[in-house]
Amino acid sequence: MAINLLLDDEQKLIVDSAISFLADASPMSRVRMVSETADGIDHALWLGMVDMGWCGVHLPEDMGGLGLGWIELSLLQEQLGRHLACVPFFESIAMAATALRELPDSAPAQALLPQLASGELRAVLAMPPETEAALAHATPEGWRLDGCWAQVSAAAPADILLLPARSATGEWLLFAVGGNLTGLQVQAVTTIDATRRSATVHAQALALPDSACLARGAVLVAALARVRCLAAIALAAEQVGVAQQCLDLTLAYTAQRSQFGKAIAGFQAVKHRCAQMLVMVEAARSAVYGAACMADATTDAATLLLYAAQARVEATEAAQFCARESIQLHGGVGFTWEYDPHFYLRRSQANSQRLGAASVWLEQVAAQLLDAPAGELA
Repeated sequence: MAINLLLDDEQKLIVDSAISFLADASPMSRVRMVSETADGIDHALWLGMVDMGWCGVHLPEDMGGLGLGWIELSLLQEQLGRHLACVPFFESIAMAATALRELPDSAPAQALLPQLASGELRAVLAMPPETEAALAHATPEGWRLDGCWAQVSAAAPADILLLPARSATGEWLLFAVGGNLTGLQVQAVTTIDATRRSATVHAQALALPDSACLARGAVLVAALARVRCLAAIALAAEQVGVAQQCLDLTLAYTAQRSQFGKAIAGFQAVKHRCAQMLVMVEAARSAVYGAACMADATTDAATLLLYAAQARVEATEAAQFCARESIQLHGGVGFTWEYDPHFYLRRSQANSQRLGAASVWLEQVAAQLLDAPAGELA
């Protein structure tokens, strides 16, 4: 299947407007300031994104969205990653809203989408296998939820938590839980990335009505599997933004840093390392754009997994490589707090473990290829 990775005029306009908006609304000085606040959320930036319609970029127009696709969402994710924007766009829109969109037969799930598209509500989704310790018990009044969901990003400021749990028979269920219920505790945890907060969610004898259960069974399992692949593509786009900014920071620094009477950007060894950074950035960007194109096409789960895994691995390697090279090429100041590369190293490292490490995705692809009939491997 041929894929056109060239952006059309509308997509170029989205990129240009995002670059301009974030340059003004989320400079690194503001990121540093917001990352030290209590909740770590840039509320003014979020409201600006709401006004621009970003929260509904890939949601249907009848739900208040823009009716665009995963390519457009990935373009926004790339620029948000480039600026380390302190907003829960990935958690609320790329993950939670996508999960609800993938449950068209669930009336409670669909009812939440307009509020997410408008930015009125912020939601987060905990993903298996982090939820293995969560159990749901049917009661005469509805459900009782007990368990723990570890490392749920942006859980503390979220209005709605989407929490998967198993029933006594092992069936998966998905619950929509408000953030201020008796029996629910959201405990912040310290991570290496100060620009993105995380928390552990605990539920103890949490009473929920029947309407809190959004989906269950095979339909839910299939939806969450697709959401994991789509979210991996969005996270890969963010990693591309991280890698690109590391390259830009390095080019700017080496152009003004002098040794022996000339800028170090003119040294062959520095040129070669920057060129390798560029090669990895462009390869990762192509993988992400290709995966986003396939996500917008009517594709089967196996094909989506292959493209999502490629984007996830390529972008993770590019972000980590470029962040390390940026620190090295900044010389003795590269690891200091006053310079920015360490923020990008932290984000790239933290992202490398989200939704499963690269090795997990490679193992899934290997299992899929090895289990396929011989004729399908060609």
